[in-house]
Amino acid sequence: MPAAISLTHHNYSRNWLNRQPVALVIYISLCAFVIYSSMYGFRKPYTVALYDKIFFLGISYKVCLVIAQVLGYMCSKFYGIKFIAGMQPGRRATYILLFVVIAWVSLLLFAIIPPPYNIICMFINGLPLGMVFGLVFGFLEGRRTTELMGAILATSFIFASGLAKTIGKWLILDFNFTDWWMPFAAGGIFIVPLFIGVWLLNQAPPPNANDVAHRTIRKPMTAFERKKFIRQFGFSLVPIIVAYAIFTIVRDFIEDFGNELWIETGYQNNASIFAKTNTIIALIALVIVAGFFLIKNNYKAFRLCHYLVMAGVIIAVAATIFFNAGAINPFTWMLLATTGLYLAYLPFNCIYFERMLSTYKIEGNVGFVMYIADAFGYLGTVAVLLIKEFIPIKYNWVNFFSFLFYAAGIVGVVLIIVSLSTHSKLYKNLCNKNQLS
Repeated sequence: MPAAISLTHHNYSRNWLNRQPVALVIYISLCAFVIYSSMYGFRKPYTVALYDKIFFLGISYKVCLVIAQVLGYMCSKFYGIKFIAGMQPGRRATYILLFVVIAWVSLLLFAIIPPPYNIICMFINGLPLGMVFGLVFGFLEGRRTTELMGAILATSFIFASGLAKTIGKWLILDFNFTDWWMPFAAGGIFIVPLFIGVWLLNQAPPPNANDVAHRTIRKPMTAFERKKFIRQFGFSLVPIIVAYAIFTIVRDFIEDFGNELWIETGYQNNASIFAKTNTIIALIALVIVAGFFLIKNNYKAFRLCHYLVMAGVIIAVAATIFFNAGAINPFTWMLLATTGLYLAYLPFNCIYFERMLSTYKIEGNVGFVMYIADAFGYLGTVAVLLIKEFIPIKYNWVNFFSFLFYAAGIVGVVLIIVSLSTHSKLYKNLCNKNQLS
């Protein structure tokens, strides 16, 4: 009887949400935002710790931890190309909870096991967390309002990172948690809202017939379907994957070493600086990215997405030029440059591949192609981390971040132009062959 009552309540909730489109958007968006924001509480708090005067194999210990976690995240993304692409919708919620619990246990072991042996714990932490985005986005994709909901989910990258690091620094400064125990304690603050968010999101109805008519049906992809997609679109994806990898590298360095930059520029005792800047950036990105929901034509939105990415990296480069010329202060520089970077980075997580599948009428899921891009993005992050440590170049953090913004801007614009041109020709050819009628 209790199971029957639960099933009846579940069906009633889905039917009611299907009749209330505005309520459905708000419901799914908030659940996804809470889940992914909470996930960051298990991933990012450790980055505000310094792990001072500890080295392993001649590398600073914090860099070792960052490399270990990113390696785990990268391996997760490569495996996720198959795992997320073939995921059955009914199993998403269970896997989200399982993966987060594994990540939290790894932080407990990180606190108990002494260095350098606890490096492996940070690798284990990254492995399950890399799957969470694809599982959460699976609840959102393939709807007429995907951009709107996806924009709210994607801005959690920015807001949650700042919140997680603010919580971490707060635990250190106000409660005297050690660098080792702080990450596990921070995870404890986020575990309850994450469980509630997952339970609620699992009540959401799937895309309806009208959604499918405007986009395409989203379903698990077989090995044959994945190979067919790569044969048809592999060449056109190359410039985008390279550009996204570059943006991922810059974004990860900001996330993992932003604390060092703020210390170098005089903000060492300001725990709120992360949440303050990231909240502003999140609100700006949310308004701009969510606006794509108003564009009904899939191809038009897909093309416009390229221009948004280019505009973002141009803003980042311009802000860096003004800062290095002494025209703006460090806070304004990082606020503008990071806003520009996220305007280039976020579209790939909620617009680009969603509209690409809809434009070309592909029956599959965003997770497959998103995880291809993510895998190479994190591979690039690992490579740059290792190059930075093993090639003896003298630099400070201001110069290092300036170089990253310049490189991302110049190379990124060129690659996006190539992608735009490639897809224009591809779309025209497919239309001429009546494959997109």
